[in-house]
Amino acid sequence: MKIKYFAWVRERVGKAEETIEPPASVRTVGELIGWLSGLDEGYAHAFENPQVIRAAIDHAHVRPDVAIAGAREIALFPPMTGG
Repeated sequence: MKIKYFAWVRERVGKAEETIEPPASVRTVGELIGWLSGLDEGYAHAFENPQVIRAAIDHAHVRPDVAIAGAREIALFPPMTGG
């Protein structure tokens, strides 16, 4: 699946997007964030406060407990403000 990173998440991870194959034990958005945070220091820094990370699966905003099975694209980004 393709993972896209936005704003300071992208800056900390060091890339705008990548294609990954998480292990079968990673079933939800929250578990994906936890798995990503263990990849290296950049990911750990990006996801050190996972409750603030927002996600979208195939362009639809989702909660951390939503399953990722069948997702083509997952976007991860920090909270946004209006203005």
